[in-house]
Formats: sequence, structure tokens, C-alpha cells
Amino acid sequence: MLTLVRIRSKQGTVRIEIDPADDVSVLGTKIASDLKIPDYSSITISDKPTTSTPIRDLVGKSINELGIRHGDLLFITYQENVTSESSKTNNVGTKPSTLFDIKQDPIDDFLEKQDGLIKRGRDPKFCKHAANGMCDYCMPLEPYDISYLTENKIKHMSFHAYLRKINKQNKQNSKFIPPLEEPDLCVNKNCSGSHAPWPEGICTKCQPSAITLQLQEYRMVDHVEFSASSLINNFIHFWRSTGTQRFGYLYGRYEHYPDVPLGVKAVVEAIYEPPQEDEVDGLTLTLPWNDEKLVDEVAMNCGLQKVGMIYTDLTDDGSGLGKECCFSAAMQNKHPTASKWCASGKFNSRFVTCVVTGNTNGDIDVSAYQVSNICTSMVAEDIIKASVDPSIIRVKESTSEKYVPEVFYKYKNNYGVNVQESAKPCFPVEYLLVNVTHGFPNNPVPLFTSPKNFPIENRPGIESQDLKCLYRHLGLESSGNVHVDCVSDFHLLTFVKGTGILDQNDFAALARLAVSHEEKDANQLAQSTGWQTLVTIMNLS
Repeated sequence: MLTLVRIRSKQGTVRIEIDPADDVSVLGTKIASDLKIPDYSSITISDKPTTSTPIRDLVGKSINELGIRHGDLLFITYQENVTSESSKTNNVGTKPSTLFDIKQDPIDDFLEKQDGLIKRGRDPKFCKHAANGMCDYCMPLEPYDISYLTENKIKHMSFHAYLRKINKQNKQNSKFIPPLEEPDLCVNKNCSGSHAPWPEGICTKCQPSAITLQLQEYRMVDHVEFSASSLINNFIHFWRSTGTQRFGYLYGRYEHYPDVPLGVKAVVEAIYEPPQEDEVDGLTLTLPWNDEKLVDEVAMNCGLQKVGMIYTDLTDDGSGLGKECCFSAAMQNKHPTASKWCASGKFNSRFVTCVVTGNTNGDIDVSAYQVSNICTSMVAEDIIKASVDPSIIRVKESTSEKYVPEVFYKYKNNYGVNVQESAKPCFPVEYLLVNVTHGFPNNPVPLFTSPKNFPIENRPGIESQDLKCLYRHLGLESSGNVHVDCVSDFHLLTFVKGTGILDQNDFAALARLAVSHEEKDANQLAQSTGWQTLVTIMNLS
């Protein structure tokens, strides 16, 4: 008896009959013939839209052995001439060729392979089946299950839970539509309508859609974890010493956060403070600064990246979230997240904002947040601005140079009825915020373990960095040997990198020692020409 298999491709869905005993190569041949695929070897096949296996790797196995049954739906991808007309359309489960090779963060690749289901035990009250059975009361929940999220007070589902949710809806389409889409708030100046181009003319085809603000249901980062409390203590030491505010970049990595289904946490290992002019009620920054790429390279050598920013706001100066929100949006726009699931190849950002401020008890506390995707788009298009009231955001008026679409927001009135109002001229800033939790690990294992702190950069009059200071910090005056723990300091690494004495290979060896804490790496570094040159220069300084 022949087996009917449904094949979904860029060209839609076709049905192919095949003998269960046939080799998979027979199925491949029929697919290539029906869909007129010129390169049979380029076909990949899978029973899921998010994974694929080259069909040539399966040759030798029968349809039966591969578990393909009557009525199964299989997803295929294949290479074709990119100039052909068919390349302009994509099928369910097939990543567009321009997105297929996008390098995502390792955490995205990891989470895409997880089932993400929320496991539940057997309910003693309602489950009437045997111990190895399953029913509606104990079957696993999807990671975006609203009842579970509400019960566990998770205000925003994780990004990958959200991606699973919309991908499940997307599977119902006959053709692939990239599930993620960046908001488009620009006027189409190449409109085909019979009118003069904007600003002389505009129609419903070329004007951007109205914006309805609502709380974003997902968040790109669910938690910020500072690897050690000393990171915050060292950062606010400047404020304690001078009474002025301070800004720093957070360097770390992204890891799985198990407290939220398919969650992501930003693990902060270092705070770097760029050049800045500090004041009691604010600060002045010039970004990017000259050595920003140098610091990013140091972080990369340590397996880290820029994950966010932190600054103090320890005076009641009336600034507040309005300005912070626009600043955060601009920074998130500078640090987009690569994604295979958006036609642009990037979607939103995992760049987090942390603010050190006072809480209701008069203590110093840290708050962490991001701004929504629509907020970053509105800031990028210069549609909104901060107001004198820190809890309010203003919407700009349209001009001959800039078209501002209609903006609305919804809320429940005193009678519990949903009401929609125009956001012009202003609306509450809370519509743009995405709350992120933060904390410290129960058993800290920081990456950098130096027992004493190397002076922090760009703190004139408080701390200074020079070769003599480096020499004393390393303890070379007593032994001349490389102390494993002493070099494990991010600020030390950026200073050494800035001297330019070590070449790329020798600095990589120093960075490797700083994060591995291994004696063998210390011995290798001590024998390098660059390190010996650095020690000699320190001796002469």
C-alpha cells in the first residue's frame, strides 16, 4: 500500500505517493521532479519547520525506517537561482536564504533546540489514570501558557516563548511569513498612488499605520545577574567619594534562565566606565569614545560582550523615566539582536538598562528594565521626546520634513471599561517599559577573581592607572612571577591592552589566563616575548 506524504516548500504544499519500503532517495527524486529543483543534493528535509537535515545524509534508509507515516507533513528547503521568480516566496518552516546563515547568539541556538514545555506532576485530585498515564490536568503546558505565567507572577513571557507562540500560529499559513517584524513608521515615498510624493501628497497606501500602545507581552531578557556584589559596590564607590553621578557599560554574556520558561539572563562580569563629566544631578558622555572598540576587543578575548548599561540616579532632580526611556531606546537601537526569524536579520535588542537609585526605605537599590520594540522604533524615527514630567512622554507634531502617524493608548476607566485615547500630545511612560528582574547568584563564581582591585579607569582625582601601579598590583617586585589571580581583573586587562605593548597573541594569552586561572597558562604567558618586554618596561618606569 502506498503512503501519501505532504511536502511543504517555498512553492506551497504538494502530495507525493511513495512505497514505505522505498529508499529516501526515491522520495528526494520525486520531490525534485515535482518541484523542478535543479540541484537534488541541496534538498534538506525535516518533520519540523525549525530544523532540517540534508536528504543526501539519509540515503540508505527507507521511508519506514525514518518513521514517515501516511499523511505526515514534511518541510523541505533547497537552493535555487536567487534571481528566479520563485525565490521571492518562502514556505512554512523555511528560513529565507538571506537569513539562513545569520549568526545568532549561542543562547538562541540553545533555546531553539529545547522543547520548552512546562512539566506538571500527577494531580492527586483530578488525575484518574495510572502513574504512567497523562490527562488534561497533568500534561505539560506550552511555555507561553497564560495561566501559568499569571500564577507565577511573570508579567512578560520570555522572547523564545513568544517566538514559539507566533510560530505555532504561523504554521497554519500555506506560505512562510517571517514571524517577527520590526515596526515600520516611515512614509513610503515611492507610493504607486496617483498623487504627488509626500510631503505634497499622501494616501492610505503610503502612510504608516496608526500606533496603538500596549504593554509588550514578551521581554528579550528576563533577568540580570551580577556575578558578584562587589561590582555594584565598586561602581557606587565613586558616588560615595564625590557625590556625583556615574555611568558604566555592563560586560557579560547571555545564559539560560530556568526560573522563566525558555528564559534568558544577562550575566554581568564587569562594569567599564568610559570618559565622562560627572555632576551632582547628571553627567555628560561622548559616545562612542576613542577606546570603545579596544574595550570591546578585551571583552571578546574573555568570551564576553556588551550586555547593557548602568548609571546612578541618586538625587531627586526631577529627571526620571522620561529621559531614561529615550536614552535606553537609543542604546538598544545601537545594539540589535541578530535573529533568523525576522526578514531584516535582526530583531529588537537584549541591551538592558540598570539604574542605581534610592528605594522607598531610603536604601540604595538597583532597578533593571528595557523599553519596548515600538519605543525603539518611535525614538529612531524621532516621533517622541521626554517632557518636564518624568512620568510622561510627548508625541511630536507632524511637519513638512517629518510625518508622525496617529498614536493611541488603551486603559481601563473607573468603570472597568477599555477606553482608547489619542496619545497626542502625551501619554504615560509605563506603556513603553518592560520590567526585568535582577539579583546575585546564591553561590557566586565570578569570572574575574583578583583578590585586590586594580584602579578603575577614568576616575581622575580618585584613582589612577599607570605602569608602576600595574607592577605593584602584580606583585612583581617580590617574586617576578606571574600571579594567576592578580591578572584576573577586567580593568587591568583594558589598561594593558591600551599600552599597546602586547601583540594580539600575547594579549590573548593574558586574557586566557585571566579567565582560566590555570598555572599552565601563567607559565606560557611568562615565557612570551611580549610579557617579558612589558615586565622590563615596568621595571624601568
